[in-house]
Amino acid sequence: MTTLETRPRRLSRTPSAPLRVGPASWLVPVRAGVATLGCLAALAVLVALDLAKGDFEIPVGDVVRTLLGGGDAGQRFIVMELRLPQTLVAILVGAALGLSGALFQTFARNPLASPDILGVTRGSALGAVAVIVLSGASGYGGGLATGPLQTMGVPLAAFAGGMLAATLLYLLSWRKGIDGQRLVLVGIGMSAALTAATSWLLVKARIEDAASAQIWLNGSLNARGWEQAWPLVWTMAVLVPLALLLARSLNALQLGDDSARGLGVRLQLTQLLTLVAAVGLVSVSVAAVGPLEFVAFVVPQIALRLTGGSRPPMLASMAMGAVIVVGADFVTRVLIPFALPAGLVTAVIGAPYLIWLLLRNNRKVSA
Repeated sequence: MTTLETRPRRLSRTPSAPLRVGPASWLVPVRAGVATLGCLAALAVLVALDLAKGDFEIPVGDVVRTLLGGGDAGQRFIVMELRLPQTLVAILVGAALGLSGALFQTFARNPLASPDILGVTRGSALGAVAVIVLSGASGYGGGLATGPLQTMGVPLAAFAGGMLAATLLYLLSWRKGIDGQRLVLVGIGMSAALTAATSWLLVKARIEDAASAQIWLNGSLNARGWEQAWPLVWTMAVLVPLALLLARSLNALQLGDDSARGLGVRLQLTQLLTLVAAVGLVSVSVAAVGPLEFVAFVVPQIALRLTGGSRPPMLASMAMGAVIVVGADFVTRVLIPFALPAGLVTAVIGAPYLIWLLLRNNRKVSA
């Protein structure tokens, strides 16, 4: 398959500047730092617009005052109770998907290695659809079901489905270690099988339940609140530091498995922890908002081109992911005069990029 890029890479030699915090110090690539700060600045602008615009428009200055504790009671209710939780979920989901994609692509040394293509997202979707269909639910975010399923069934099933799909992917890809090319090939096959299983459930479901499941499958930030935000916060509080601790080992992994072993990297442990972090991030994201297609696939490559490094950067990928998801929420909620799931906007961005990537790699092989 000509699109698989698993060869070792040379580490970049971009100019770096020292960063000291107390006794600790790091060398931070200047270009990566500037790109990350630029993404954060763009995110701040988008967040302000996202909180200000809507059916009841609030001036940006009043939004800032409300966030700082001012504003009247009506503005505080609209900003703090209605809009801020949804925007915060968008930020967290975007950051989680961006980091997850960066981990997958770094681990496999392959730009196609994203949870969308490897089947992890499809596993989460299958779990959620199974609960919606088998429980006789009739909606999500507006009357999912009665009892415990109303608040916990679909998110827990989505999280469990992603974890089970990743476990199966790991077991099927293992041959005295994990090879990036084999991982992608197995993942593509798994994704097709899980998609077929989801389609079968939709065909067998009642029309109301199938429609409800299809709405969830499109991915939406509508009506998301603190109950979706807190699981994201706690999961990222554990997995983001784990990912950052793995950064040095992942840098060595870009030189190839043998070179990484020679540098003292515990290869199997690093690969396992990387997969755990990446899968946990994408599973909790899908559990919160449904599948947002191609975010984890596109974001790391955009961040890589902005920073000029040898592998997708973690912090820049998180910032860029948040920018894209908050931007998608702003577009669907404010700029488009009819209801449109955010997942459709991200798919419109990601699908052309996938086609371009495949065509570019085919041209490289032909040359």
